[in-house]
Amino acid sequence: MERLSVTQGTFELERYPARATEQLRAWDAADEYLLNQVGDPDQPIDLSGNLVLVNDAYGALATALAVHEPWSLTDSFCSKRATEENLRRNRIASQVISLSPLDPLPTSIDVLLMKVPKSQSTLEDQLHRVGPHLHAGTVLIAAAMSKHIHSSTLELIERLIGPTRTSLAVKKARLIFCEPDPSIERGSNPWPATYTLPDGQVITSHAGVFSPDRLDPGTRLLLDNLPGSDEPMAVIDLGCGNGIIGMILALRNPQADLTFVDDSYQAVASAEQTFRDNVGAHRSARFVVGNSLLDLTGDEVTEPGTVDLVLCNPPFHSNHALTDATAWLMFSDTHAALRSEGELWVVGNRHLAYHAKLKRLFGNCEVIASDSKFVLLRAVRT
Repeated sequence: MERLSVTQGTFELERYPARATEQLRAWDAADEYLLNQVGDPDQPIDLSGNLVLVNDAYGALATALAVHEPWSLTDSFCSKRATEENLRRNRIASQVISLSPLDPLPTSIDVLLMKVPKSQSTLEDQLHRVGPHLHAGTVLIAAAMSKHIHSSTLELIERLIGPTRTSLAVKKARLIFCEPDPSIERGSNPWPATYTLPDGQVITSHAGVFSPDRLDPGTRLLLDNLPGSDEPMAVIDLGCGNGIIGMILALRNPQADLTFVDDSYQAVASAEQTFRDNVGAHRSARFVVGNSLLDLTGDEVTEPGTVDLVLCNPPFHSNHALTDATAWLMFSDTHAALRSEGELWVVGNRHLAYHAKLKRLFGNCEVIASDSKFVLLRAVRT
């Protein structure tokens, strides 16, 4: 565990879920720069009004500014849980109001502090959502590592919110200062977006969800080789994204009991809309925002040892960092969830070498299909 020292104090911070071998910090230089800017005694910022934090990945901003009772908007279950854990870790009574992207914002926002998201579509959607709540006196400061601030980033903020200027770089991070212009006409928010499969199914994707405008090749490989059965079975679409995999399986097997799980609130909302539009409101399914299967308890997911099939296209990024930690957690949780002879089907890029991890965990792994870039694997709990 490392300590973040900024103008507001020194705080012990950790990522969530905590890992003994974690190599990445729970904050970056952009968080540090932003907090020091906000707390600069020579340029004081009045935080007594409505303070909104956006994309606070692991709660560094919320922990340091908790005394000001901020709203914290994040699309990630892990970010929300990290904030809660870091507040407790620093013995700070919870004064942070947690919001998902689809929750209503405070009517008027006086200070908006934003970490620039990885996805341009997410930034566009967030600016459309916060824009109507800003006023001419709103203080808006965005932060990111310099290499992640592009001309398109600044152009998008200027088009949807108002004039911008950037700071000098500090520890390879920059700040973006924006003066909201209430007279700007933003037009309609293009998110969520839809596209149609050749067989007529309409796929809905909220901003930031993987492959929002087309069927990606990896998912296509899985769908072309989707296990066929018309028997009753408990199925989890793990890391469901827009829900296309679970939706197609539901259409092929009317007796399948589907659960859709993702860390992203936007993804789960997309999956639910995709399912309802194509399978119908009469068919029951569960839609759960959570960290793999680790935080799913009670009625939200089947008890360990009772799942028949898990379908998974794991992410290999955590924000801008490359990591296989999420995939390994998904595989481990799946092993615990599956019944004897239950199956995990995984699609991924060849270079990720998921077969080695699956053999280590399950004791077996079979290649079902492959092409020049992707491989589809099956592991069976024996």
